[in-house]
This record gives sequence, structure tokens and C-alpha cells, in this order.
Amino acid sequence: MGELGTSIQFLSGVGPKRAELLRKELGLETLDDLIHFYPFRYIDRSSVQRIADVDSTLAFIQIKAKVISLTEVPQKRLSVIVEDDSGRMEMVFFKGIKWTKTKLIPGATFIFFGKPQEFNGRFNIVHPEIDVPQEGTMTQGVLTGVYPSTEKLKTGGITGKVMCRLVSSALNLCLPEIGETLPDYIVKDLGLCPLQYALKNIHFPSDSYALQKAERRLKFEELLFLQLSLLKQKYIRSRNEKGIPMPHVGKDFHACYEALPYSLTGAQQRVIKEIRADMMSGHQMNRLLQGDVGSGKTMVAVLSALIAVGNGFQACIMAPTEVLARQHYANMQKYLAATSVRCALLTGSSGTKERREIQEGLNDGSIGMIVGTHALLEDKVQFKNLGLAVIDEQHRFGVDQRAKLWSKGPFIQGLGQTAPHVLVMTATPIPRTLAMTLYGDLDVSVIDEMPPGRKPVKTICITPSKRAAMYKFMRDEIAKGRQIFVVYPMIFINEKMDISNVEQGYEDIVQAFPLEKGYKVAIVHGQQTSEVRDYNMSAFVAGRAHILVSTTVIEVGVDVPNASVMVIQSAERFGLSQLHQLRGRVGRGAEKSYCILVRDYKTGKDALQRLDLMCATENGFDIAEEDMKMRGPGDLEGTQQSGLPINLNIASLARDGILLSEARAYGEKILKADPTLETEENALLARELRKGKYNIKDYSKIS
Repeated sequence: MGELGTSIQFLSGVGPKRAELLRKELGLETLDDLIHFYPFRYIDRSSVQRIADVDSTLAFIQIKAKVISLTEVPQKRLSVIVEDDSGRMEMVFFKGIKWTKTKLIPGATFIFFGKPQEFNGRFNIVHPEIDVPQEGTMTQGVLTGVYPSTEKLKTGGITGKVMCRLVSSALNLCLPEIGETLPDYIVKDLGLCPLQYALKNIHFPSDSYALQKAERRLKFEELLFLQLSLLKQKYIRSRNEKGIPMPHVGKDFHACYEALPYSLTGAQQRVIKEIRADMMSGHQMNRLLQGDVGSGKTMVAVLSALIAVGNGFQACIMAPTEVLARQHYANMQKYLAATSVRCALLTGSSGTKERREIQEGLNDGSIGMIVGTHALLEDKVQFKNLGLAVIDEQHRFGVDQRAKLWSKGPFIQGLGQTAPHVLVMTATPIPRTLAMTLYGDLDVSVIDEMPPGRKPVKTICITPSKRAAMYKFMRDEIAKGRQIFVVYPMIFINEKMDISNVEQGYEDIVQAFPLEKGYKVAIVHGQQTSEVRDYNMSAFVAGRAHILVSTTVIEVGVDVPNASVMVIQSAERFGLSQLHQLRGRVGRGAEKSYCILVRDYKTGKDALQRLDLMCATENGFDIAEEDMKMRGPGDLEGTQQSGLPINLNIASLARDGILLSEARAYGEKILKADPTLETEENALLARELRKGKYNIKDYSKIS
């Protein structure tokens, strides 16, 4: 690997201490890591302002001025007065005073760069960057990169300027040995610039056009390898993975469908056709079903399960909590009333006798469908012929837990041990670009239409000054026979953060809605035992409690049609998608429903923007797109995005959706011609994908 594999500590200006700091704070260990650590924004250093033209609207300024005087103030501050032909200005230094005094010689001219601020009616710059006005090395370009940083790095002397110098040194050492990572045909076909050009200009652009070309090359490459790593699994699986053939629909499917009291939406019908085509294909289905809260995913799951039953197989539906499993079971019993299918419920609290009867029914095939929690994954739970596994809110289950379902598939003559078809469901709207990445190896179906009669939830945002009016409104709703959710962002008091918390909130609600006046208040949070949590939740679901005070544990799946009000305290602390999920807990019955967002008086601009959007729309996919634009899919700008199959160093799923689509389409084209990347022209792609960065676990077999 030559210089690229060299430890960063051996780079001039680093050493062991700084190397450890760079490793801990930024994860940089080698020169290769440093070269692929990109700026997250750029400052235009092409223009020089006159001192007389400086004003508060300028984020950064660059002035060329002569040093007039240096004065060390007793409070450990160095004041440097500089002058150009339009006026004078002060440069202020609190650190490195001794070094600065030796550098800034009165009468000499320097370039000062920094953020102007006003003090006592005059502008100054605190700790400006200082350059001698002359042509220099790679670090002096028109655009200067700004690298992600932390307070510890700055304290340790690794400033933005130092980072630029380190990257420049690393590039000078390593650039000659950096070879292409993309085959010639891709570079030519897409008009991409060479990799060496891209790396040089992403750090030190010669101009904005060079930066644009460098960004496109590096982003496309990153997204292409991301998609290839996912699609390759999908292509191999679709060619090799035999699935249970299910050519029929069956009488029970028709009986259930015809007995429905309402028509399915166009979106539900489309999705069922997609699922049916998968199950008939002879290949194993691995499909993600996305649907907004209340869009009718459970109905689709039931009809899909009935296709499996109609072909002589069993189906299981796995939910993350006992409350949700019981809810699914109750709904499914209604849907299955017109059929001859026997359905069972298995949870952690199922008794010994009940478990034995269920196991017998699963073994002899008399139980066609079963709903359950993690209990379904136990080794002693065996099926006669499991043909379909439906997993609700799959992100709540660990990978290894889900893998156990894989081994419960039937033995089929001519196919051997065969995996069940897998349908993964989520009520969390995922932006298309993110779904394409997180679930790139799954086929995606979307229910983007709400059932008729589903009433919109009126959403309003208030400050604590309206609390008395809100309590009166809550009492009026309870008097009408309705129930209310009150959600808080924290469990225990955090003295450093002045935000509502569920313990204090519970006390406040009990005081405002006392038991002696007939009000019943339940509390649910993640620190309770599952038994206590399920008991309190069940009390609310059954209507024995008027108000449920909770953390976000009720975010997914709880169906209480009688609940008409969702109050979200400290709403500014929640992300958009989470707010939308919480709002989806109401509006599930026939009555008009409300969501009240209670925000702090000092809510910031970004949070206000989120809350305004919540009040303006109920479309979960629009909200998810905006949420990703505001917050990014992982961490915010300047840091690596988390939660993805690989770390993205430069591309952003929030901002580069079009490029991601192009990369996916191009990846599909490559793999259609060469699914295993065995040809000589794709040798470079195969080599890159073998690198540790792209070793993505095959999620297709563990959904």
C-alpha cells in the first residue's frame, strides 16, 4: 500500500499525541484516511475586502493590511491594530500571544482572514488566520476547505489551517501512488474526472468548476459502490435462491376479500398484486412494505397470509410488543371470521397448557396463521410448513433474532430446506433515497393512499402559557367519552436541561386530573418492567384509563380508536418523523381528533420550522423527506452519516438523491450484464467491493 497505509503520526506536524487525538475525535489513523476525509464546506478566499467595507452581514472577510501596533493588555489579551488605505481595524488574540508577537512585525503587510464581530461600535476579528501575501503551496487556493472539527481538536492545536496543511502534506506524499478505482469504460461513459484530479481538487480546488467535477466523481463512486454492494446480493439471491411456489390464491382469500365491509384502496390492491407475483415466481420473496400510519398494512398482511394458507402453507406475523401482537390478533380475528382458517396468538405471557396446544396445532398444520412476539423465535416453536413470515416494525428486532425465522421454513421435495417468503412492514415513512439504501437488497412496496373515511388530525402548536386552556379542552374531550395521550421526551429529571419529563409530567397531570374527581391516569415508560408497562398500556387500550402519560414507547403500533387527543410536550425536542408517528396514534376512530404540540418559549428557528411543517401537512412521506433534508439520514453536516450499510464520506442521501438514482440505475446495468463481476473489465469493481468498507451483512436472508 506504500505511503497510503502509513500511520498518521509519522506525517510532519502530527506526532503520537496529535495522532491519538485525530484517531479518537475523527477516526483518522492512516494517510489514506486523511486523504479521504473531505471538507464539508468551502470559503471563498478569492476576494479581499477593504476595512471600510466590513459590515455585520459578512460571515467571513479577508483583508490585506499593514501592522501598525501591538499592545498586550494585562488580562492576557493581545490587541493588534492593522491598516489599509480605507481605515483601521483591530485583531484580537487570547492564545499564542508570544508566537503572534514574533510573527506580526509592525510595518509588515499580512493577509488576515476570519469572522468579523462588532465590539463597542467597531469591528474586530478574534484569532484571524494569518498569511504572508505570496503564492504558496497547495494550501492556497481560491476556495478554502473547512473540515469537520471538535473542541478537543481545536484545544489540541489542530485548527482548520493545520488540517489544510496536514492534508496538503499527505497528498504530496501519496498522490502519485493512488490508482483508479473505476474501470475506464465507466469513467469515459459518464465523463468523470480521474481519481487523482478529484482528490486534489476536492481538498484544494483550483476553481469552482474543478470542485464541481471532483465532487461529482467522488460522490458518484461512493454511491455506485454502495448500490453495487446491495444489488449484488439481490441479483445473486434472485438467481440462486429458490422460493416456495404458490400458484393459487385459494378460497379463504376470496372469502375474506368479499366479506370486507369496505373496498381496498388502489394502493392496497397494487401492493397485493406485487406480493402475489413474488409468491408465484418460484423465487423467495423479500419485500419491504411501507405504509403511513393507518394506511391499511395489516389488511395487506392478512390477505398475503391467506395466499400462503391457500397453497397449503402456514403464515406467521411477528410484532415487537405484546400489546401490538394482541392488537393484530384481535383485528385479524375479525378479518378471518368469513374464512375457515384457525389463527392463534403466542406471547411471553401465554400459559403452559396454551403453548402446548399451539405447538400441537403448528405441528399438525391445523393452525394456519399465528401472531406473536419474540416467543415465535424460540427453538421449541416448530411449524409443519411455514410459507410466509411477516415482520412488523422490523427495526425493533435484532438481526440474529430474525435469522431464526429463516430456519423454520419447510422441507420441499426437489428443493430441500426452503426459506419462507418474507414481508417486512414499517409504518415509519422512509424517503425514497434512504429506502433505496437501507433496504437496497429488498423489493419495496408503498401504500401511499389512505383508506376512505380516515379523518385528518387537526394539529396546533402552543406555548406553556396556554396550558390552562389545554387542560379544559382535555376535560371536555374526556367528558365526551374520549381518551388522551400525553407524551414526554425524557424519563428522569435532567438538571442541565429545562425540559419536561415523564415523571414530573405524570405528577402534574394527576394534580390537574385527580382520581377523586373520577379521572384515571396511567403511566408508561421504558424503565418499567415489561409486565408493568403492558399492564398500564392494556388498561388504556381497554378504556380503564382516561389519560396515558408516556415516553415515545407508544410511538409505533398502539391502536386505540377511542383516543382523540395527542399532547406532545417539549415538541421541539422531537424529530419530524417521530412527531408524525406519535400523531398517528390518534384519528383512528370515527371522531374528530387533535394533536397539540407544546413547545418551549425559547424554541430555535429549525425546531419552529419542523413544528410549522407538522401543522401544515399530514403526508408522512413529505415529512420524512423534509426531516432528512433538515437533519440528514445520520448525523448533521461535517460528520459521517450513521445508520447506513457503509459510511458515506462525501455523498449525502439528503442532498444527492438524483445522483443516487443514477448510481443505482448504472449499478443495475452493470450487474445485469455481469452479476458476479467476473469479467476482466469489472475486475477493479470486484477488487474495491472486497475491501472491508463494503462488507455489508446480507440482510436479505435475515429479514
